[in-house]
Amino acid sequence: MPIDFKKTQKELHLPKITPSVVGVPPMVFIAIDGVGDPNTSAAYAAAVATLYALSYAIKMGNKAILEYVVPPLEGFWTIEDDTFKGGGSPILDKSKFAWTMLIRQPDFVSETIFDNAKEVVVRKNPSLVAELKNVRLISFVEGLCVQIMHIGAYDDEPASIAKLDNYAVENGYIIDISNTRRHHEIYLSDPRKIASEKLKTVIRHPIKL
Repeated sequence: MPIDFKKTQKELHLPKITPSVVGVPPMVFIAIDGVGDPNTSAAYAAAVATLYALSYAIKMGNKAILEYVVPPLEGFWTIEDDTFKGGGSPILDKSKFAWTMLIRQPDFVSETIFDNAKEVVVRKNPSLVAELKNVRLISFVEGLCVQIMHIGAYDDEPASIAKLDNYAVENGYIIDISNTRRHHEIYLSDPRKIASEKLKTVIRHPIKL
């Protein structure tokens, strides 16, 4: 049976619709940075396509090591002028979004495995060659966070974010959003297949005491 991180680490991927505090351990990701409105940006679409192509190349090329389900797309988000600090205020100009899109990888993924997978993607999909130059293999420790399951459209997230941040403050924590600890989303639903009011998104904010 393939390992599914959403099931083996439910506390990280399936929080309740009420906020909770979680300690997030070190993880390995492939990541691409960019800016722009995710609804209209060609760079965003290319980044997501590249991350999935590379993730499946890694998975298929290493079945002898581990059988697993490719984890969901994730994103770290801020605003280009660095004014976003949480609190639930809506972002009206989405062209100012600065994002890092990621897909988690099993811990065994090394630079060698990463490079081999890129070569596979180049052979199968030459149109992604330029974007592959922007992909990074990273190890990241998110640490202490508060999180919530948002059910509904992405544009309705501010209400869940306000609930999230208020919970943290009421329980003695400080929202710790910065250049290195950012607003984090994990996309459990495919917006191409699921109605917007049923989309499930994990929203996570870094905190400190």
